[in-house]
Amino acid sequence: MEKEIIKKLEDLSKSKFRNSFHLKEKERLYIQEKGLETVNRHAYDFIQKRLAPKVILNDGKQTPMRGHPVFIAQHATATCCRNCLYKWHHIEKNKELSSAEIDYIVEIIMQWIIQEMKEKSV
Repeated sequence: MEKEIIKKLEDLSKSKFRNSFHLKEKERLYIQEKGLETVNRHAYDFIQKRLAPKVILNDGKQTPMRGHPVFIAQHATATCCRNCLYKWHHIEKNKELSSAEIDYIVEIIMQWIIQEMKEKSV
């Protein structure tokens, strides 16, 4: 699955909109302070609560544009709402996400965060 994630991140980086998202110093410091393991747990929590249910009342508006590194990564990786998940990742709407789909989403988010942390050290 790692090659699939790398390819998808390359494709996403070609989108002017998706490529406009980057971690700022505040988010970088948060990641350094909390650690990637904690950020990974937060990603799972956010995805399970905001993206995984079959019915999402505020779909398309459930992911803030700032406030947590995972939120920024979700917009950069098109894992912010079910429409983007369908368009970019071909994950069907109107169904509860499987654990494998949740794992994939969290993995692509975390890979994007790791790349961002490597590209611009604080």
